[in-house]
Amino acid sequence: MFLPKYPDNPTPPPAHTHTPSHPAPIPRLLPSISIDKNTIAVVLVGGVVLTALLAAVAVTAISVSVAAVVLRSLLRDQNRR
Repeated sequence: MFLPKYPDNPTPPPAHTHTPSHPAPIPRLLPSISIDKNTIAVVLVGGVVLTALLAAVAVTAISVSVAAVVLRSLLRDQNRR
């Protein structure tokens, strides 16, 4: 019922005979940027600064949460007395 139908006399596909005289141009998908030492330095310094800021925020958040837990514990103990 669902069997494919094959041709009686299969013919091979024609051989590709066209050879281009020059290679096809490669399309540019991204804009051309010039990368020099200054650009690399700016990117590296920016990455270091952003990483340091992220670490500072994380350390501050952890210390604030620890201080809140300690203060809560102290206030709870004081209210029980």
